[in-house]
Amino acid sequence: MNLSISPTEQPSSSDFALRTVWACCQRAATAVALLLAGPLLLGACAGGKGFTQSGNASYYADKFDGRKTASGTIYRSGQRTAAHNTLPFGTVVKVTNPRNHRSVKVTVTDRGPHAKGRIIDLSKKAARKIGIIDAGVAPVQLKVVKKG
Repeated sequence: MNLSISPTEQPSSSDFALRTVWACCQRAATAVALLLAGPLLLGACAGGKGFTQSGNASYYADKFDGRKTASGTIYRSGQRTAAHNTLPFGTVVKVTNPRNHRSVKVTVTDRGPHAKGRIIDLSKKAARKIGIIDAGVAPVQLKVVKKG
């Protein structure tokens, strides 16, 4: 009986034991690959430096001025802050409006946006700087410049 098989070749269906061993080896190889690649994947997901994202941005309504954010800080419309669903608090993000190429650096202090289809909520000062006040919602590009 020949017990050697190539990594891409499946054993014949007549040998149940060999098929079982082969399946276990495939699962083990997948697990090892995930363990080795995991830190790289998590770094990108957790907003590591160099993380980029494109989508729509909006800005906080005036009624939120003076309220506590998810990080515990008080939202102030005159500061350059933002809400993002996954980036760690304290992360500095460069937000660029591709329509006029204006950009602003903001610090993530809150969670959101809570409206479908949006990737970031900006403070009023930040929204004004990149020219999205009149539009209300506008396309932006994000780039993490300092990990929080």
